[in-house]
Amino acid sequence: MKEHEEHWDTRYRESDRIWSGEPNALLVREVTGMKPGRALDLGCGEGADVVWLAGQGWRVTGVDVSRVALERAAEHVAEAGVEAELEWRDLAETFPAGEYDLVSAAFLHSFLEMPRENILRRAAAAVAPGGVLLVLGHAGPPSWQPDMPPHVSFPTTREVLAALDLPEAEWEVERSEEHVREMTAPDGRPATRTDNVLLLRRKAA
Repeated sequence: MKEHEEHWDTRYRESDRIWSGEPNALLVREVTGMKPGRALDLGCGEGADVVWLAGQGWRVTGVDVSRVALERAAEHVAEAGVEAELEWRDLAETFPAGEYDLVSAAFLHSFLEMPRENILRRAAAAVAPGGVLLVLGHAGPPSWQPDMPPHVSFPTTREVLAALDLPEAEWEVERSEEHVREMTAPDGRPATRTDNVLLLRRKAA
C-alpha cells in the first residue's frame, strides 16, 4: 500500500544513513559456510546484507518498499564493486517470483499494520528444495521503549514456526533460539534488546 512506501521513505530521509552499514551479525553467523546460490533479501533497506551476500558469491535479489532505501542500496552495491538486483516491492501486496536457495527476512517489523505471517508463508514457498529460510526478528521491544502499538507483535520462534504451518515431512528446524545483544539507547544509556533466530531448511526432493 502507498502508506508503507511513504512511511519508510520519510523514515529514511530523516538521516543520510539510518542503519550501521554493517551486515546483520546473525545473518553472517548463519550463512557463513553455506554454498552460495540464489538469495532473496526481504526488506533489504540500505543494502548491507545484500552487499555482504554478494561478496560471498551469492546471486542476490534485494527488495524493499522504500525507493529512498533502494537508491542508497544501489550506491552501496556499486561502491563495493559487487553485483545484485534491487527492486521496489510492497510485500504486503506482491512477492518476487522464482525459487531461492536462501530467503532472508531480517527484522521484518513495521509500526504500520503489515501481514507479516502471510509474507513469511510466501517466503517459505519461495525456498528451493535443499534451501533455507532465515527469519531474524525482535523478541520484544527495546529496553528503553517498552510500550509499542498493539498491532506491533514480536512473536517467539515457536510462534513464527506455528504460523508458517509447514509440512513437517518437508522441513527441518536447524536453529531456533534467542540472542541478547547489548547496545546504546538513543539517550546514550546502556541498553539491551533480545532478538530471535529461526533457520529452516527445506528438505531436498
